[in-house]
Parts: sequence; C-alpha cells; structure tokens
Amino acid sequence: MNIIVSEEIRQVCPEFAGACVEASVVNTPYCEALWQEIAGLGDRYRSELTTESLKEMTSIAATRRIYKACGKDPSRYRPASEALIRRMLQGKALYQRDTLVDLVNLASIAYGYSIGGFDADRFVGDTLTLGIGREGEPYEGIGRGLINIQGLPVYRDGLGGVGTPTSDHERTKMTLDTRHLVVLINGYDGDRQRVSANAAYIQQLLRKYAQSDGGTVTYY
Repeated sequence: MNIIVSEEIRQVCPEFAGACVEASVVNTPYCEALWQEIAGLGDRYRSELTTESLKEMTSIAATRRIYKACGKDPSRYRPASEALIRRMLQGKALYQRDTLVDLVNLASIAYGYSIGGFDADRFVGDTLTLGIGREGEPYEGIGRGLINIQGLPVYRDGLGGVGTPTSDHERTKMTLDTRHLVVLINGYDGDRQRVSANAAYIQQLLRKYAQSDGGTVTYY
C-alpha cells in the first residue's frame, strides 16, 4: 500500500510517525495461547495503571491531543486503544472476535497506539490517505452503525473512509476469510523508535498466531 499523510494532519501533528505492516495471513475463530497473552497483560496493567493514569501514557495522551486539535472530544469518542485498556482496568472482559482482530487489539493495548487492521483486498485502489473527517461524511463503524467522524483523523481509500482511531469501517474489516492483511500504527507522539517496536511486535504475533512470515513494514 501507498500511504499519504495529508497536509491537514501535518499541520496539527508535524511529528506524526506511522507504520504499515502488510502480510499474508490465515485467520482462525479463536486462539487460546493468544488470549493467555492478553490476560497476562491485563494483570500487569491492573497492577500498574488506573483509568486516570492511563490517559498519561504518551501514545494515548498524544492521540487525545490530536482529537482536540482536530475538533473532537476524546472523552466522548475515545481512541480504541484507550477504550480497550480502560475495559481491562475496570475488570471487564474484552470482546473476543477472531484471531486477527484479537491480535491487533493486543498489539494496540501493549503500546497504547491506535492501530487499524484491515482486509487489504477490500480496499479500493492501492493508496490510503490520512486526513481529517468532514461534516456529514458517511462512515459505518464496525458494530456501531453510522458514526460522526467530523474532526477525527481518518484514512481514506479510493471510495471513502476506512479507518479512524475510534472505529474502523465495516467495508474493509477483517473476517475469517481475510488472507491479505494491512495493519496501520498511528504514532501521534512522534516516537519512531516505539512505533518501530510496535510493528516488530505485530510481526512476531503474526508469526506465532496467523501462519504468517510476518510480512513487511513500511514507515510514513
């Protein structure tokens, strides 16, 4: 995939650092070993974080700042990484979907970055552009119906929006049939070293749980 960061994003976040992991994969309905890793991370976070201190995690704090800079309330439209970790801290079980979804969620929880996972064969065209949602722009979040993405960072393909830090789009979501995966890491904190570590972690998880060689990583 070709990834373009628009000037409107550069203006509010000149330090933005992104990474794209692209890989051939095999999905499965459930993976016990993966969920053991998720449970272990949840135990660690409950001993280290609260729902308030969570907001100070650099990756989450930076995403919240960008929401505000783009005109969105991060407490009303929480970044998915923050929402997932909050759920853990509240002692609530995470929703189990399938191995690829659960794997991407773990990668997002582990580093705090908002990460989008997509079935790349459902993209229109070979270019994604990261911009800001516009008033009235149609967008169907996964399991959420139509949501208002005005003021949210949004990736668009040749047809329209496919991913925001709050929710990805139904049209390009991962399913059990997904074979061509694209994962996008959004480093609004500008920490390229940490973004790179997160990408390497995703590759590791893909090798362990998705019958993949880990694919390739590009930075943008």
